[in-house]
Amino acid sequence: METQRIYRGRLIDHIQLVVKDLKASQGFYEAVFKALDIPIAGTGDDFFWADELFVSTASSEAANGELTGRHHLAFQARDRAMVDAFHQQAMAHGGRDNGAPGERHYHPGYYAAFALDPDGNNIEAVYHGEGKRSAESVTVDIPA
Repeated sequence: METQRIYRGRLIDHIQLVVKDLKASQGFYEAVFKALDIPIAGTGDDFFWADELFVSTASSEAANGELTGRHHLAFQARDRAMVDAFHQQAMAHGGRDNGAPGERHYHPGYYAAFALDPDGNNIEAVYHGEGKRSAESVTVDIPA
């Protein structure tokens, strides 16, 4: 496995999901990542990865024989059409609807869609609306 770039200073370096059915998961993620213009970086008999997401079987060396629990992962989209394409591809490749594309109340311009992957992980694609493309941050008040 070769790393193409190392990004220092991030909160999260990488995430591993350990899945029941690697073939089903790979079909799901290949389809939604294609819609999000994210390439699959590598594959093996018991794993695949894209960017900083590593997906493997429970029998892979890195998994210690245990499945991961349910997770929520949100992937950034460049525009609303990309969110729509993500949802369409998720539904066509083994995902279950967990929120159709639409505006959300999190902050103005938050447009997202949610799908459950074959293992029940809540996978989201989100577009944060128009604005500066570089290092833009948004402050959001979250009710307690």
